[in-house]
Amino acid sequence: MKIALALATLILAAADKPVARKPGNPLDNLPANIEVLTHFGERADISPDNQRVAFMTKSFGDAMLIDLKTRAITCLTCNIPGAAFLRVMHLITGDYILIGPDHFEDIQTSRSRDNELWFLSKERGAKPVKLGQKMSEGAAISKQSLKIAFSQVPAQAADLAPGSSRLIVAELDLSGGAPRLINQKTVYESKDPGCVLEAQDFYDNDRKMVFTCYEPHNLASVMGIDLQSGEVTNFSKAPGTYNEPEGIFPGGVYTAVEGDRQCDWLGGNRGGGNIDIWKLKLDGTGKDFTRLTHFNDYEAGKASNPVVSTDGRFMAFQAARTTDPAGVGYGILIYWFKK
Repeated sequence: MKIALALATLILAAADKPVARKPGNPLDNLPANIEVLTHFGERADISPDNQRVAFMTKSFGDAMLIDLKTRAITCLTCNIPGAAFLRVMHLITGDYILIGPDHFEDIQTSRSRDNELWFLSKERGAKPVKLGQKMSEGAAISKQSLKIAFSQVPAQAADLAPGSSRLIVAELDLSGGAPRLINQKTVYESKDPGCVLEAQDFYDNDRKMVFTCYEPHNLASVMGIDLQSGEVTNFSKAPGTYNEPEGIFPGGVYTAVEGDRQCDWLGGNRGGGNIDIWKLKLDGTGKDFTRLTHFNDYEAGKASNPVVSTDGRFMAFQAARTTDPAGVGYGILIYWFKK
């Protein structure tokens, strides 16, 4: 009896012990449905026709475009001396939204106080045009219209109280003259730093939107808002963990999520460092989570910044390292759901 009890104790102790992360590079051990698209770059965005992927060379760098058939890469902003953009995103018209500062000052200032929206025409040789709108982090860009959403914190909006943030929905007017944002409306506001907001993706014919609620201690929740009723839902329902939506699946039933749930068995610090890409069903239960990538199984490895094609056939994401700031990447990959 004593031997059996001791053995059971050892088994339970082993079960509670984290599984060690593996040495090596996850890029050397990719499954058959994942391929390397580029060996540099970060923050991918898929064109509405799913034929091209835009991405950044680096943080505070140039915007690039790769053709998925020919694999030819062109630079969208190399005619701009000292380009210091952080994100490039496709519009339904084939034009682009750029996000970043007018010039690089320092990482903190340029990524927060000076972060703003730009319009870039698809015409060859076009130069970015300021939209006159400061904003925080990334934006939600409609795949069906010229609707756009973004967030603000006090660094970009002096009228906001310390610790608060808000979500704004607007429309991009390209009807004539300089492009401009019209019909701006604040759709949700957080009054304290317990939930700092970032817009992510529209869905349900632009009637709804998922957004991130960044929480204290480097945690986050997947949130959604009905833009007609104003009703807000916590979709991840996983307190004490990191869940950031990044990339909506067609139909708006699922979203890709940067998540740290694998820390349950791999160990390591919770938060935006130890993340992999998961798939979450937006049914409000928070129970239907499926892991898609396994980069965090490796020491210092992570997969991040996923976007999903409008036909649902593939996802673009980036290889990244746990030791780097959010958004920093070392190449774009394609995850094929159906080739």
